[in-house]
Order: sequence, then structure tokens, then C-alpha cells
Amino acid sequence: MWISHPCRALNPSGGLGQYGPVSPAPVLVPVLVDTDPGIDDALALILALRSPEWRVEAVTTVAGNVPVEVGTRNVARILGVVQPSPAPCVAVGATGPRAGPPVTATHVHGDDGLGGTSRLRRADGSPWFPEAPLRLHEADAADLIVHSARRWPGALVVVALGPLTNLAAAIDRDEAALRGVRAVVVMGGAVAVGGNVTPVAEYNVFADPESAARVLAAGLPLTLVPLDVTCEVAWSAQAVERLSRATGRVAQFALAVARAGLGLLAPLGEPALTLHDPLAVGVALDPSLVEADSLPVAVEVGGVHTRGMTVVDRRSERSGRAAWPRCRVARRVDAARFLRLFEERLWPGSA
Repeated sequence: MWISHPCRALNPSGGLGQYGPVSPAPVLVPVLVDTDPGIDDALALILALRSPEWRVEAVTTVAGNVPVEVGTRNVARILGVVQPSPAPCVAVGATGPRAGPPVTATHVHGDDGLGGTSRLRRADGSPWFPEAPLRLHEADAADLIVHSARRWPGALVVVALGPLTNLAAAIDRDEAALRGVRAVVVMGGAVAVGGNVTPVAEYNVFADPESAARVLAAGLPLTLVPLDVTCEVAWSAQAVERLSRATGRVAQFALAVARAGLGLLAPLGEPALTLHDPLAVGVALDPSLVEADSLPVAVEVGGVHTRGMTVVDRRSERSGRAAWPRCRVARRVDAARFLRLFEERLWPGSA
């Protein structure tokens, strides 16, 4: 079980230190990642933690690909691999969706969420990738999201990689604070392509449609990164194996996780690892990776065949008709440029 110690206040970037003036530190973008690791979530979190433009201040976990307790342990393992300094504050979030039973994806990610990587052992029985102690927030994930939005108004970037249960709960508690963040980037939905759970529904939205509907209706500065673009970013087995030449701990972990993912996907007819969640992090880092349209989007919460569908109102605007809130929807992606960025951050010098 992961060990915890309480979160502490952010170190000041300047001012008087113990021995006199302290030079201002570079201004980094404060980031909160909400996640349900998950193989591609793990790779996405590594990308976020390895990006020098950012300071990942907080990580919140949510039930999704795996139960929230398993996902939280995976965050501890990823932090043990990357060893960021300072480590982000972590908060445990929702154990299930707003309505209905949890919908996991262990058939894609393994029962541990990492394709069995958590069970890899050295000759002496110690884990290859041990968990790090966590700086746990004193309250739940929604509280940490609200706290972060209030602390860094106009600056915080929120990247949501799992079901939107935590983010919806945070909006319920302080919608104004969430509207005031710099950006919210959500991996979710399927706009002009089919779903990956049902013919019309993508997993993160399908797992908690009520929360997704709440988030999309809130008027946040939101960019949706749907299957339309994520399915264009395929990390081939040949590309994955290039990591076998690297000796660093991060590359070794990414290689183990990616190989496990490829093994789980092969029986499903998938020849490559689709980098859904890493692309969402990439778009938050560099919005020019995608071309996006401003569209009115809502989520279907009923329907026998359409529950969890992301619905775009493509009708022309007409006076007297209530308009849905708009968000930026990624429609086209420079997949090759993203893959170069992703591999360079995992393994500097690989490009």
C-alpha cells in the first residue's frame, strides 16, 4: 500500500530566503491531471511530468479503466519512476459514476491497469518499478480541483484523461472557479467517427455520461480531444521497440507498459498502441498539434443505443432557439509531429 504524507504549500518563486534574496524561478504553467491509469494514461502522465514547460501541481484519480484504489497505486508507481521534484499533490476521487455501476476496461489494460507491469520483480523479489510515497490532499479530488482553480486563476491547465466524475463534482462546488482556469483539455467523445464501447459512444464519456454532460454544459474554456483525432495517433510495435535501446528508468517503464498494452490489444485485432490520452496532454502542451472547430456539443444520457453519445448541433443558428455551450473540438491532427514530441520526452535524443 502506498504511504502518504500531507501536501504542503507551493514553494515561492522568489523573495527572501534563509540566506538573502532568492532569484525568481522560471514561470511554469501550473497543471492538474485527472486520470484513471490505464496504460495510455500512464504514458500520458509521464509526458506531462517530463515536459519542462509545465509544473504538474496536482494529480487526481477517478474510477474508470480500473477501480480508483488501483489507479491511485498506479500514480504512485509512475511517480516512483519519474521522480519529479517537487512531487505533485495527489487526491483520491470518485469510486464510480454519478449513475449506474462502474464500467471498467481491464480487458484492455489488465487487472492492475498496467498490463501486469506492477507484478514485475527483480531476482531478489523487489518490484522493478516500486511505488513512491504520495503527498495526499486532505480532502477528495473535487476539492483539490477547486482548490487549484482558485489558487491559479487564469493560469491553471486541467487535463482530464478519464471519466469526468471528479471534474463534474468540482463544477458543482464552484462553477465560477472552474470557468476561470486557463484551459480544460478533455480526452473524450466521438464526433464524426464511431465509438469504441458502443457504435456511438467513446469510453470516458460512456463510463459517466451524466458527469460528461455536466462538464460540457458548464461553459468552461474546454477543448475536446475525441476519437476522431486520437485514433490517428498509432504507436507501432516497431516504434515501441526502439525504447529497448534506452537504459533510463522512464524509458524502461514505458517499454514494459507499451509491450503489455500491445499484448492485450493483439487478440482484439489492434496492431498498434493508440495514444488517446498522451495526445490530450500533447494538445494541452501545444494546441497547434490539432485543428479545432468551435462547436455546440452535448451528451446523450438516455437512449437504448445512444447513451454516452457526444452530439454536435450542426444546424445553422436561428433566433429563438436555445444554443448549447460551445467548446473547441479537435478534428484533425499532425500525428507525426506529436509522435516526435512524445518519443523525445520519453527518451531524450530519440528523435
